[in-house]
Amino acid sequence: MRRKSSLVLLALAVLFAALSPLLRWYAFPRLAKIPANQYQDMVLEAKDATLLDYGSMKAKKVPKVTVVQTLKGNVEASEKIEKTAGKDVVVWDGLSYVQGPDGKMVSKVPERYIFDAHTQEPVHATGEMVDGDPVKREGLEFKWPFLTEKRDYEYFDAQARITAPIHYKGTQDFRGVEVYYFEQTIPWTKVPFPKALPVAGITPESVAETGTTRWYTTVRKFWVEPLTGAPVYGEEIHKEELRGGSLLGGREKVTAFAGHVKMREDYIEYTVDLVKSNRTLVVLMTSYLPWGFLVLGVLLLSLSLYLEARGRRPADPTRTDAAEPESVTA
Repeated sequence: MRRKSSLVLLALAVLFAALSPLLRWYAFPRLAKIPANQYQDMVLEAKDATLLDYGSMKAKKVPKVTVVQTLKGNVEASEKIEKTAGKDVVVWDGLSYVQGPDGKMVSKVPERYIFDAHTQEPVHATGEMVDGDPVKREGLEFKWPFLTEKRDYEYFDAQARITAPIHYKGTQDFRGVEVYYFEQTIPWTKVPFPKALPVAGITPESVAETGTTRWYTTVRKFWVEPLTGAPVYGEEIHKEELRGGSLLGGREKVTAFAGHVKMREDYIEYTVDLVKSNRTLVVLMTSYLPWGFLVLGVLLLSLSLYLEARGRRPADPTRTDAAEPESVTA
């Protein structure tokens, strides 16, 4: 009976020991993915910013500029692309909507971002665009990979339509969450005008005829939770200028927008809580369960060997009582 029990325990020990690396290195990379129907929005603000008044074509100080960013998963488009891509694909239809202190639109830029649901690497397919212009992204955008590493990554800049390094700058604590801090600088670059401009009748084509060009620079900062690859906070020190041409009335340049853009406090709290919740699931699959299965396998192996050893121990000799001496009669 002991030998049968030890064999059962040995089989279970082998099973749990095998499940440990399989869960971490085989199951997790396949199960961890971004859902195709994910929806998220974020509000950022630049207080005491500089904004161009298109009526007078002069820059002025404003109390606040608001940026609303939305990302909506397009399930129908992702399923269509998956048929030819041969992998799990996510399609995000995004919109960056900028409004002035009066609530009126300053600009709105739609984009479609197509990427691998597991690795977050770009997937090139028809429909990939920024503001209606086809693009071919390289590098990340919005989301870092699961199990982010302490290294530099390539990050796509939608304004300039270019990819540039975003540098790992160190590990920090952000509101009780360990995060990796990344920073990217885009130098002054000539960029297209948004197709939707705040003044009726003015189009990118009509502006181009005046010879006026648009230039942009930014310092982009992200604080990323490394297990989920999700940014818990972000900032941009953002500047835009119009340069040259008859539109400026002989001036060399004028500031179109300048401000330190930061996430609004209520969205910081919501994002931190969401990332903490998702982080627990990743820790469960990458640490708690694999190590738990390994420890359980060792314990079962030890118990199996103990029972086997007891089963092989020689039996104690049987005790026999001394016989009573028989009386001899003459």
